[in-house]
Amino acid sequence: MDINSKNFRSYLERDEALKQQYNSDRANKQHSKGKLTAYERISLLYDEGTFEEIDAFVTPADQGIEFGKVEKSFGDGVIVGHGKIDGRLVFVYAQDFTIMGGSLGTVHARKIGKIQEMALKMGAPIIALIDSGGARIQEGIASLSGYATIFSNIIQSSGIIPQISVIMGPAAGGAVYSPALTDWVFMTSHTSYMFVTGPNVVKEVLNEDVSSEELGGAEIHARKSGVAHMIYEDEENTIIALRKFLTYLPSNNVENPPVTVYDNSTPDINEKLREIVPDDPNKAYDVREVINLVIDRNSFFETSDLYAQNIITGFARLKGKTIGIVANQPKVLAGVLDIDSSIKGARFIRFCDAFNIPLLTFEDVPGFLPGMDQEHSGIIRNGAKLLFAYSEATVPRITVILRKAYGGAYIVMNSKGLGGDFNFAWPSAEIAVMGPDGAVAILYRRELAESPDPVALKKELVKTYREKVANPFIADEKGYIDEVIDPAVTRKKLISAFEALNNKWVKVPSRKHANMPL
Repeated sequence: MDINSKNFRSYLERDEALKQQYNSDRANKQHSKGKLTAYERISLLYDEGTFEEIDAFVTPADQGIEFGKVEKSFGDGVIVGHGKIDGRLVFVYAQDFTIMGGSLGTVHARKIGKIQEMALKMGAPIIALIDSGGARIQEGIASLSGYATIFSNIIQSSGIIPQISVIMGPAAGGAVYSPALTDWVFMTSHTSYMFVTGPNVVKEVLNEDVSSEELGGAEIHARKSGVAHMIYEDEENTIIALRKFLTYLPSNNVENPPVTVYDNSTPDINEKLREIVPDDPNKAYDVREVINLVIDRNSFFETSDLYAQNIITGFARLKGKTIGIVANQPKVLAGVLDIDSSIKGARFIRFCDAFNIPLLTFEDVPGFLPGMDQEHSGIIRNGAKLLFAYSEATVPRITVILRKAYGGAYIVMNSKGLGGDFNFAWPSAEIAVMGPDGAVAILYRRELAESPDPVALKKELVKTYREKVANPFIADEKGYIDEVIDPAVTRKKLISAFEALNNKWVKVPSRKHANMPL
């Protein structure tokens, strides 16, 4: 081709015009807010030199604008494309707040829909870098229709490819339902917000003064609503964490998660595990200590760590292979199950099951949280979600009972009867309908009332209950667990059990879908 030809000159001129569009003034405005530009975010996210942009030169719709005006720009406020992250194909769309506030118009939505469809066809994850003021007012119903298409595409891809939203600025109004529909939501402290109705609307309708941070900041969604699964201090750390997170996930639902090189630095037998669970059943401990001594060293990636902290969820590696971990946390609310922890656990389990990630459960649960608030808010219905998720899961499922396993909560936490493949217990385990104190109080109410020394009698009865009813050897002898194990050999047992389950296959009944108690 003649580089002096008119067409080639036009090619160079257009390319230069695109570069000029993202001039220093636009970048400076982002940086002044503690934010990166869309291109800077993409550059951090992808392996160097691998990102390929698509539809860079499309322009906003020039028809149907009956009110206001639109900025004539290349790309229409969103960058879409594909590249490699740790050598694996990943698709992305990154909204550009410097172009009409990243608002979603007809062309903007069409670009996102196109890249969503490509990701699904290629069986590759898709990441949404969201920084948008919402629907473009000037385009009216056309912009709303664009959101509908995006939502539909997310739903069609659900359970087939991992979908991750990273909130890098505002996400308001109908725009919040795009990240809410995806598998995982990352947020950045102080610079990202999500709300259905913003502070101005709240002020107008309810006469309440509230800031964007108070209404829908990262901390709020990480601690209270549970909408955000991971938050970080700045955008650089958010993207670094996102890259690490992807290493635990397969590209799609027919692949297995990537296997990393295992360095053999974690001992398969560790006597420190014998010292973690206190002899006093009422004394708390941090279940993370158990997790970190069992998994490959430094491999735990916790999810939703600030939300429903009485249950812990996250990804880890066992001999280089990805596993999902669900664990009751005795350090918070004694590890009881409540509405929030049930929902958190259920969502995590269903993701793991969809993407072929084996599940490991560490159980120490005294029951469900009692009280009028929980009952009236639907603990029955929401607790059933966790039960449903475990029972529905066809991936390898292993439970280790560390201490308490009482009542319905024992059943819910991947019990043998619920379909657990291997169920182990430590000698410290107590498996029973209820705890010793409650059982004795009910069964021996009259005797305690008539006893001259009820405290001593209760102490003796509790001891007998633990010996004859709750100890794990009874469950072992009756086949309700597979083995009582020395805590020190937990990692060794789990490696062997997961290897035995490596080719597990379950035929699922033919049906449109199950009816989970939502």
